[in-house]
Amino acid sequence: MVKMRLVRMGDKKSPVYRIVVVDARKAATGEYIDKVGFYDPKSDPVTLTVDAEKVKDWLSKGVQPTETVRSLLVRAGAVEKSDKLSPSKTKGKKKKK
Repeated sequence: MVKMRLVRMGDKKSPVYRIVVVDARKAATGEYIDKVGFYDPKSDPVTLTVDAEKVKDWLSKGVQPTETVRSLLVRAGAVEKSDKLSPSKTKGKKKKK
């Protein structure tokens, strides 16, 4: 399976991220197939650069973006916000009886 996810770069306490297309079985900072964007959350204002053409091409091929990458792509305007939200991966709190 191929995914679109963030790869952390930068120094300690000053992260910058690349948005990359990678085989899901590879290491988080390992070799990637294609770089489609850049995200710097520490800059003022936040820097978010996305190649919308590449993103749409990869999504049409069936690449699954992570939740964080999906929200960044929506913010950049590369994809439209989906009406159907995928369920969160964390489990809710258990109710005490």
